[in-house]
Amino acid sequence: MASNNSPDSKTESSEKDMPLMAHLVELRDRLLRCVTVVGLVFIVLAIFANRLYELLSIPLTNNLPADSQQVAIGVISPFLAPLKLAFVTSVFIAIPVILHQAWAFVSPGLYAKEKKFAFPLLFSSVFLFYAGIAFAYLVILPILFKFLPSIAPAGVTYMPDISSYLDVSIKLFFAFGLAFQVPIVTLLLIWSGISSVEALAAKRPYIVVGAFVFGMLLTPPDVISQTLLALPMWLLFEVGLIFGKMFPKQANAEQELPKAEHENNS
Repeated sequence: MASNNSPDSKTESSEKDMPLMAHLVELRDRLLRCVTVVGLVFIVLAIFANRLYELLSIPLTNNLPADSQQVAIGVISPFLAPLKLAFVTSVFIAIPVILHQAWAFVSPGLYAKEKKFAFPLLFSSVFLFYAGIAFAYLVILPILFKFLPSIAPAGVTYMPDISSYLDVSIKLFFAFGLAFQVPIVTLLLIWSGISSVEALAAKRPYIVVGAFVFGMLLTPPDVISQTLLALPMWLLFEVGLIFGKMFPKQANAEQELPKAEHENNS
């Protein structure tokens, strides 16, 4: 009986033989590295926490009415809000390291063809996450805070609290960072065989409705931010379908090549 000595089979065999405790120790070590990186970045950013908040509040301060300004309602809000922003920013900055540690943990169990696609998708996921944050900061926040002061009732002075503004901003950053992962999710569904381009295209109306529901759950309770999140999600879904048309061809080519070689050998 012929033995299977391919690199993929050796990798799978070595992973199966690896004790559970060794996996847990490796997972612990990689989590500690992630925590260490986040902590080091946070220490540096904490020094400039107030300046960091000033940069974050630019979309708000540029659109406040002339007789308005930000306020701090909480007793320790002027201290905690900038530190909270510094911590969240440190996590965002450390995302490449966190994903790299996750990749290093799971990659030994992947086949060569899976690694071929996993790393580009991982890199694209990081890029799209940062693109979503940039889109929220440069486009969504200015539009949102140009609109909100204009609808304040007569006799009401619009003076947003710094903690509330920070919470809304972080929520939008997280929402748009996730929303910009739609092409990656679409490609994974197609590449893994769970669905196809045609099947996903047929579900387009449900995808659009789901995008608006997602926007309603993850954005402030206003139609503008909900719509501005749902529309990019739909467009990114279409982008994922366009790129997804290339993956079945590549997968079929990889499947047909061994088949052709088998027929030639026989």
